[in-house]
Amino acid sequence: MKNRHMVILVLAVGLVFGGMVYSAVQDDVASRKSCAYCGMDRAMYDFSRMLIEYDDGTIAALCSIRCASVDLANNLDKAPKSIKVGDFNGRQLIDAEKAFWVLGGKKPGVMSKRGKWAFEKKEDAESFVKVNEGSVVGFDEAMKMAYEDQYEDTKMIRERRKMKRMKMMEQKPDAAH
Repeated sequence: MKNRHMVILVLAVGLVFGGMVYSAVQDDVASRKSCAYCGMDRAMYDFSRMLIEYDDGTIAALCSIRCASVDLANNLDKAPKSIKVGDFNGRQLIDAEKAFWVLGGKKPGVMSKRGKWAFEKKEDAESFVKVNEGSVVGFDEAMKMAYEDQYEDTKMIRERRKMKRMKMMEQKPDAAH
């Protein structure tokens, strides 16, 4: 009987905590729905989204480390007060500089060919690597690769958007008919 009550208590606490995490994720993306640079839906990319708070109180809401690198480069005169990223597994915002990042591997990134995924726990990052390959690195290395990838990623994004526009033009009914 005592064990049954303990199980119920643990489940109740888990449900409340899980609901709080889900609520925090929804609050973050509800108040800042789209990426400041590419316009992507941050709710769809809650596992890679980033939030940068600068020392002047401004906040940049972004879909990925790729767009975060653009924002940091464009705001050289501001100092980041905090940099948060969505935990790949839990989706909650975590400290990006303390996260365990997985660089590369089989899973392509958000807005980038090379994946860059953040995990709060090292064992989660290592488990991800076992399945998807890549390497566990720190924030500085992940950000360095985001900057290094900018040119190729920009070309890739432009091509994708060009193809999307062409496809949309093909699907539009001809005004002459």
